[in-house]
Amino acid sequence: QVQLVESGGGLVQAGGSLRLSCAASGSIFSINVMAWYRQAPGKQRELVASVRSGGSTKYADSVKGRFTISRDNAENTVFLQLNSLKPEDTAVYYCNAELSTTQASHLTFSYWGQGTQVTVSS
Repeated sequence: QVQLVESGGGLVQAGGSLRLSCAASGSIFSINVMAWYRQAPGKQRELVASVRSGGSTKYADSVKGRFTISRDNAENTVFLQLNSLKPEDTAVYYCNAELSTTQASHLTFSYWGQGTQVTVSS
């Protein structure tokens, strides 16, 4: 079994900061990609940021320069540093991991966390 658990969400004023964490546990051989998505009420889920095993990162244009995604050395935890928060950032943030549970690393599966609420007040 593989489980992703997010933490760090909360209520913050515009201009403030939060740091989200996502820890993956279970039978994990390797993690190829970890990413953060978000979904606001009435809107579809969107990719916020991703980081590959080699360290390359991608960001949505709306958060570029404000958010930073990173991994720990074990590559089983991903962080999202949210700075200069805006009310438009209010959403449920979901952690996603593309990983392999065996040495056959070309066989990957996608796992999702339960989500953590980020609310930014004006």
